[in-house]
Amino acid sequence: MSAWWIDLLPDWFAGFAWPWMLLALPLPWIVRWLAPPVRNSTTALRVPWGRRLEAISAESGGRRPMRAMPVLAWLGWTLLCVAAARPQSFGEIERPPQSGRDLVLAVDLSGSMSEEDMRLGGRVVDRLTAAKAVLADFLDRRQGDRVGLIVFGQRAYVLAPLTLDRDTVRDQLLDSVVGLAGRETAIGDAIGLAVKRFDAQSAPQRVLVLLTDGVNTPGMLDPLKAAEVARDHGVRIHTIAFGGDGEQMSMFGFRLPGPGAVVELDEAALERIASTTGGRAFRARDTEELAGIYTEIDRLEPVRRDGEPVRPRIERYPWLLALALLSALLAMVPLRWKGIAAWGASRGLRA
Repeated sequence: MSAWWIDLLPDWFAGFAWPWMLLALPLPWIVRWLAPPVRNSTTALRVPWGRRLEAISAESGGRRPMRAMPVLAWLGWTLLCVAAARPQSFGEIERPPQSGRDLVLAVDLSGSMSEEDMRLGGRVVDRLTAAKAVLADFLDRRQGDRVGLIVFGQRAYVLAPLTLDRDTVRDQLLDSVVGLAGRETAIGDAIGLAVKRFDAQSAPQRVLVLLTDGVNTPGMLDPLKAAEVARDHGVRIHTIAFGGDGEQMSMFGFRLPGPGAVVELDEAALERIASTTGGRAFRARDTEELAGIYTEIDRLEPVRRDGEPVRPRIERYPWLLALALLSALLAMVPLRWKGIAAWGASRGLRA
């Protein structure tokens, strides 16, 4: 149950951070009560005009009683104690944006990613070049997420750890080349490495976006087993099967049958990986479809959301400190004039 006087305070007042500092308010009275004035003193230095100084002190009242103490001095002490208690006020209610998501991009660098069956900006490009362009645009929209980059082929490697520095991730992505991690496609190893990187962090949301254009080749981990491990560790996987329908682009933009016209994509396995972890499986046959898929992932994994409403506390003690200092300076003015008068009188006697 709160004290009755709290209800009298304005709504903007948030209280004191250190209210126990207010106990220092009666300290001057306590010191004066416990330490009575010294009545007898021994003269340390005799000067010719000493009697005149004593007379001036007597005329000024000598040691004044407590009730005659300057009001400004006590006001300054009170303001100082209140400032030491750190009074605070409430600011405007805010809803800070929250992300709390770790996002890892796993990109296939196997030999088949060099197939030139994609079109980008009016020219024919290989699959990896098209994927880089779409992923770079995707990274630009992930402000607020920690993003990491894994590449895989025969083995899986971390090119960029989870970081807020999306420019570094983009640079590492653009510098990657086909065959950097081997010519095969170890999908299970890529998933396992991503889960290991996630375990080193504490974000509540963990998402892996895996892009591949091939069929898993023997590696250390089976993709479905790796997906189960990811599910147990709270990692959601979205898979993207990327590649044309066994056709290549001619220099005039026509699709021509590729060598053997065989498409090596295990879409069923990728769908099982995604469904096991609660993610989505996608199929992209060209650059436009790939860009649309990453836009859909943006919708499924929004970057920012409104957090819990908070009302910040604003410190107000600087103003009280300034007023306390001003009060102390004003309280010292009469004493300073008395000191000047005493000094002038002594100079007159000396003359």
